[in-house]
Amino acid sequence: MVRVVGENVQAGIYNLREALAIAENLGLDLVEISPTASPPVCKVIDYKKFLYELKKKQKEIKAKSAKVVVKEIRLGPNTDEHDFNFKLNHAIKFLKEGAKVKVDVFFKGRSIIYKEKGELKLLEFAQELAEYGKVEQLPRLEGKRMIMIIAPKK
Repeated sequence: MVRVVGENVQAGIYNLREALAIAENLGLDLVEISPTASPPVCKVIDYKKFLYELKKKQKEIKAKSAKVVVKEIRLGPNTDEHDFNFKLNHAIKFLKEGAKVKVDVFFKGRSIIYKEKGELKLLEFAQELAEYGKVEQLPRLEGKRMIMIIAPKK
């Protein structure tokens, strides 16, 4: 037994064979919509049209979902004030556009022994960007790079 619904169909509970006969008489397909219901719900529709509309809905949902863009800014452990401010302005622009900003300090050669300097630069950078974004990932060392990720405020 199945519950049959659809356009130009008398809604009700029918035997499965009767439901298939109804669909065949209308030149349409019998599609199971809700298998967990008691009795299961079937709809008399054109299956190709049903698949097309399903695909169309999924495409709309995908188009509406925001794509996360990650912009990268690289600093050095000894980056001076002017360069720091220049890169800070770029980060502000990226955050206003809605992109995440990945800030990293790259240690060249033996400068890796000044890890604290790099961490201080990153924390200072985060503090300057506090009104535009929030720190999503605190500074952490990965090889010769110290990385921090800042997400835009909604």
